Amino acid sequence: MTDLNALAAANAARWHNAKLTRDFGAIARRLVSPSAKARYESVSGRTGVPWAVIAVIHERECSQDWTRSLAQGDPWNRTSVHVPAGRGPFISWEAAAVDALVNCPPYAARNKDWSIGEALTKLEEYNGLGYAARGLPSPYLWSGTDRYTSGKYVRDGVYDPDAVDQQLGCAGLLKAMVALDPTAGLASEQSVSITSGRIRNSSPSRQSKPTRPSPSNPSKGSIGALVASIFAALFRRR
Repeated sequence: MTDLNALAAANAARWHNAKLTRDFGAIARRLVSPSAKARYESVSGRTGVPWAVIAVIHERECSQDWTRSLAQGDPWNRTSVHVPAGRGPFISWEAAAVDALVNCPPYAARNKDWSIGEALTKLEEYNGLGYAARGLPSPYLWSGTDRYTSGKYVRDGVYDPDAVDQQLGCAGLLKAMVALDPTAGLASEQSVSITSGRIRNSSPSRQSKPTRPSPSNPSKGSIGALVASIFAALFRRR
């Protein structure tokens, strides 16, 4: 069984080190276009899944075809035949997308942690954990980056180490999208001290409250301050 915590840590490290090796610009611009973003945000509002995550799933599953379901790329106006099979028909792309995220594995709408490592791992679960079981980066995420060179499941259960995924991966798409639209960014990770392993306190330091004037601490320039200075002078003469 795959250790999802370890996979999330590995994916976070890959994210921070990854460099794009192919051109993601044209597809990223299409995914962040105002008309597309509005539809993704509509589904995000009903599921809690970040709109950018929905966008990259849509691209990977059906090349952003609005007549196809987010679940597996089948037409959403007919009952699906590919896994997950038996879904639909639906009244709209949005209805099919909500069903895919709420009612189908890996149940992305149940996820509450959208830091980059966790988000990438949820996307990897969406496609399957066969690559993680082999200790390999998933092309579903990393195709088009220097984290991936070759190896692909060409059909269910059949892995070809020489096959190369021609689609662009979700991680590279997210990086390209953020460069165009910062709102595509996912939840930032907590800053952790490498030496202590403790979470750094990123809140502003507390300042001491100003001391209120009192008989023992009169305000500067007040009558109380004048009287206090006279008494102090008298005591110094003794």
